[in-house]
Amino acid sequence: MPDSLQQAEALDHAAAAAMDKYVIVKSAIYTSGERDPREPPEHPPTQGKLHLMHHDPRLPQMPAKPTLIDFFKLRFGPSIHMLQSARLAQKNGCEEKIVLACLVHDIANAGFIRADHGYWAAQLIEPYVDEEVTFAVRYHQVLRFYADEAAGYKYPETYVRLFGADYRPEPYLDTAYEYARNHKYYGSARLVTVNDLYAFDKSLHIELEEFTDIIGRHFRQPKEGLGFDQSPSSHMWRTINWPTRYL
Repeated sequence: MPDSLQQAEALDHAAAAAMDKYVIVKSAIYTSGERDPREPPEHPPTQGKLHLMHHDPRLPQMPAKPTLIDFFKLRFGPSIHMLQSARLAQKNGCEEKIVLACLVHDIANAGFIRADHGYWAAQLIEPYVDEEVTFAVRYHQVLRFYADEAAGYKYPETYVRLFGADYRPEPYLDTAYEYARNHKYYGSARLVTVNDLYAFDKSLHIELEEFTDIIGRHFRQPKEGLGFDQSPSSHMWRTINWPTRYL
């Protein structure tokens, strides 16, 4: 049996044994829709078990002072789309700040929550990046629903297939679009949508390490580690790190 397979099986056994000791309770947002959140949740048996308060043994162990790259490798789902978007931005001659924005624009999708993911991602990174990067990530969420053919962005055919030809954005998005359209960083947010739209080549392989230098220059990694520096988004990084913690 290959060493890697043996290691994987050993980790599976260790995780299973550890989970016999703990009660795992999912937050309401993870089950809402599958059940009515107004109803009392079902609780698993707790006899002799502790409620989990730190690392979930089913997940890879994070370093004590995790970096953005650690989250990409150990907590975010497949990130090839973000990597493709960042490389495309490079190829198109975008500034490094825009390349970084493309690299992180979907991190909420990849590791946290899907709805309004641009807003969530912007909150995650806001303490650590230039305000232009935060704006670009936040408002790509909005601008993706509004064409700007002069900037090279058409309304995606994918959205017609996903949401139907009759879909119209909610009024709050119309308001946010008008705000973003008249903002000094509109062009930066629009560049994220342009480099987002055409970055879906499943055959293209890209390594995160290609962007290590850009991350180093434009992402202010806290010395305490993401989640432990008392920033306004620390709690969000901790939630991604320890997603099944009871309290």
